[in-house]
Amino acid sequence: MPVRMKDIARDLGLSPMAVSKALRNHKDIGEETKERVRKRAAELNYRMDWVARSMVTGRTYLVGLVVPDLMQSFFAEIANALTTALAPAGYHLVIAHSNENALDEAANIELLVSRKVDGLIIASAQRHARAFKELKTPYILIDRQVPGLEANFVGTRNEDIGFLATSHLIEQGCKRIAHLKGPLISTTEGRLEGYRRALKKHNLSPLVEEAGHDDAGGYQAMKRLLRKKPDGVFCFNDPVAAGAMRAILEARLSVPDDIAIIGAANMHYADMFRIPLSTVDQDTRALGEEAARLLLARMGREQRPPLRNVVLPPRLIARASSRRRQGRG
Repeated sequence: MPVRMKDIARDLGLSPMAVSKALRNHKDIGEETKERVRKRAAELNYRMDWVARSMVTGRTYLVGLVVPDLMQSFFAEIANALTTALAPAGYHLVIAHSNENALDEAANIELLVSRKVDGLIIASAQRHARAFKELKTPYILIDRQVPGLEANFVGTRNEDIGFLATSHLIEQGCKRIAHLKGPLISTTEGRLEGYRRALKKHNLSPLVEEAGHDDAGGYQAMKRLLRKKPDGVFCFNDPVAAGAMRAILEARLSVPDDIAIIGAANMHYADMFRIPLSTVDQDTRALGEEAARLLLARMGREQRPPLRNVVLPPRLIARASSRRRQGRG
């Protein structure tokens, strides 16, 4: 006969509700009690019947996360932060990735909704609000906004990212500053605008090259850009910057003396390169925590709270790839 939750409750002198919360790692239950429950559950080889539990509670305690690329540490770090932030409320994260493809993203969302997730957190590749028109499951947009869509959003001031990075290169003496532009998404547009604003402030001309979102795109874009002889490059993100740096070094040019370079997102290995990469930090932990908090406040409520936008400030991190021994006059 299978072990039931009430068997564990009886053995430990607890209520079935307390056992349920302990097994879900709920914040209402103390760590000592959680450990007692886990130990007894393991001894009895207890396995929770998630289907039955869902039928009783009306919840699956699953949250879907859809991101464009899990190979990027930025999104992996957000997933880790979300997992940690959702656990005290008993929720588990189910992750899907869209490969920067709007159709794949829509298919992922449809699949997660069919699996009855209680909520969704989406870093969207969509360019049109109509893709979300029929979505009834509570959701939060993270990192990227969708044009024309009014939705709960957690992200970073992308225009400030572009402005901070470009201003830093100007302070290092760069005069011919290029931007390796990302894909056609809201983050790209904001960073490009910040780049242009910093150049305009110092009467410098823009030099923009399409690069995409990964190191291969950064490498190819930088090889094209070298013919135009930039002395500084602000890259859409750190993977693009990694590819760009490889192209610069292959051309036997010096980083940062010939070309100073800076990325964005502060991926966890950016300071481990042969030439540590300057970047703009977006605080993935705070992004994940804020997204979890907003979603938890909206799941399971008939009356949804008002829409909220949480926009966090970025932080410049200057490393060897952009810090010159002396600025150029």
